[in-house]
Amino acid sequence: MTIVILLLIIFLALGAWMVMIYNKLIALIEAVNNNEKQIDIQLDRRYKVFESLINVVKKYMDYEQTTLKDVVALRNKAQQAEAAGDESGRRAAEDGISKVVSGLNLTFEQYPDLKANQNVLQLQEEIVSTENKLAFAKQAYNDSIEQYNVAQKSFFESIVVGLFPKLYKSFVYWALPSDQVQQKENYTVKL
Repeated sequence: MTIVILLLIIFLALGAWMVMIYNKLIALIEAVNNNEKQIDIQLDRRYKVFESLINVVKKYMDYEQTTLKDVVALRNKAQQAEAAGDESGRRAAEDGISKVVSGLNLTFEQYPDLKANQNVLQLQEEIVSTENKLAFAKQAYNDSIEQYNVAQKSFFESIVVGLFPKLYKSFVYWALPSDQVQQKENYTVKL
């Protein structure tokens, strides 16, 4: 009788331990999903800022709209890719928008009246702020993926993942495009 009670206690302890690990892994998966939604929120904010910018800039730049047209085209491409479930296409389009944004200030430099316009200045600040928030959201997303990957590969957690295959997830990091990585690696300071 004592052996049965001891085995029952051991079985219950193992069950409780597995439930704790299972819940921990589910919490990490949900953290990754939440951080991905935070990126979507920042991307939506960026779209709205660009919509406002386009409306203000139309008054000044009737003949120089290629930058803004590129943003709109990339935004549409990103939204279509998201609707189709093409995450890599979506990321490529969003990274394209970020690339355009980095050259936006140079475009404004060509138009002194536009550069001095209070609405444009405020929208430029919003764009910079949004890009920073977007970068932080991407970093949080990548960090949460890293935490999940470490957890699921840990010894005891990997046993639970093996028992419950739905816990095995392979998330894709949000990374810089390879041409930007190469550009940063090749960067040298010139005196």
